Amino acid sequence: MFLFLALPVLAAGEKVEEFMLDNGMKVIVKPDHRAPVVVSQVWYKVGSSYELPGTTGVSHVLEHMMFKGTKNVPPDEFSRIVAALGGSENAFTGIDYTAYFETLSKKHLERALELEADRMQNLLLDEKEFRREVAVVREERRLRTDDDPNGLLWEQFNAVAWRVSPYRNPVIGWMHDLEVMTVADLQAWYDQWYSPDNALLVVVGDVVPAEVLALAKKHFGAIPARKREAWRQRPEPEQKGPVRMTLKVPAEQPVLLMGYKAPAMVDLKDPAEAYALVVLSSILGDGDSSRLSASVVRDQGLAVSASSSYDAFSRLSGLLEIEAIPARETDLDELEKALRAQVKRLRDEPVSKAELERVINRTLAARVFARDSMFYQAMLIGMRETNGYDWRSLDEELEHIRAVTAEQVRAVARKYLVDQRLTVARLEPVKKEQATAGEKKS
Repeated sequence: MFLFLALPVLAAGEKVEEFMLDNGMKVIVKPDHRAPVVVSQVWYKVGSSYELPGTTGVSHVLEHMMFKGTKNVPPDEFSRIVAALGGSENAFTGIDYTAYFETLSKKHLERALELEADRMQNLLLDEKEFRREVAVVREERRLRTDDDPNGLLWEQFNAVAWRVSPYRNPVIGWMHDLEVMTVADLQAWYDQWYSPDNALLVVVGDVVPAEVLALAKKHFGAIPARKREAWRQRPEPEQKGPVRMTLKVPAEQPVLLMGYKAPAMVDLKDPAEAYALVVLSSILGDGDSSRLSASVVRDQGLAVSASSSYDAFSRLSGLLEIEAIPARETDLDELEKALRAQVKRLRDEPVSKAELERVINRTLAARVFARDSMFYQAMLIGMRETNGYDWRSLDEELEHIRAVTAEQVRAVARKYLVDQRLTVARLEPVKKEQATAGEKKS
């Protein structure tokens, strides 16, 4: 058993090498010589959780504007240049980071770094381009949240679960903030956060680390660091009892969300608790052989799907989340009762040795074999580093997960999966005419 642990998480040959430029920019290189391809990712340690009230969505809008021209590259030319080189590029904004990436032939790596260094320091924020792009983001919000019952449910769920934590705000931003956002807001955000000392370059592919370092020094080394005030974390008030909310909008099917406040690794004195929560979440709702799928979906027939998730390596503490869609003849009360029964079982009964062994094997296998692609290797490194963890934890976590015991799983269930930490959100579909009548009445 556990034979696959001989494989490192960041597999495929040579070791990862880490460098630091004089201006504070970290460079991490992972050689992978299976194909003459390279993945280049520039990560900035800023995302929606850094945003202040009234400015939500600014990280995401700025991400859009990073493709709209610099002093040296006209609007949208960045994408055209990369495509002409036979590569692909894109970007994404998360809760705790914003990242820009290119995948292309190794011989074009320098051009990719040159383009990234240029927009790190020479971005032009044109008023017309901004108005056009923020309108695109508002429409994106309408499609993905306002007019999507499931997206709206998740947004409301997070806003209710958290009182102070910036995780209560959506990455895309609240609509009012998007409507009043200005170019000056973006310029201030760019000036505050987009500098080499707040950035990370990750390169994975058919490269030599020393050569990547030389290119990084050439293109990023002269960009000056910037002083910035430390981000102030406001502690989340202690929850004293269960919080519930119901969303009634036109929808095809009801949905039930449950979230238990669960600490991230950064807030734990005993890291073993986080690894036990990882295993607990896998036992509960990760995959077809999990308890929720086996019992609630297949045996009882109460749901068409049920799953759980937990992130031990988020920048701030988050939630252990459960999502379930009831079967046609099941009401949400009955479904919630069944989900709670599975949670109670974790608190009351030790997991059997056979089940624990099977789940740990599955969890570890997923972590190893899902990381075969160059892009995902780079992404995992970037996520860990920008969330405040060392990339080496990617390999170290395998041994820690393997060491989790049944008693540790029950202990964290008893400590964290309790009503005092619980938020429940229900999507109860209504007919469109009912929703319209309610709006007119209000």
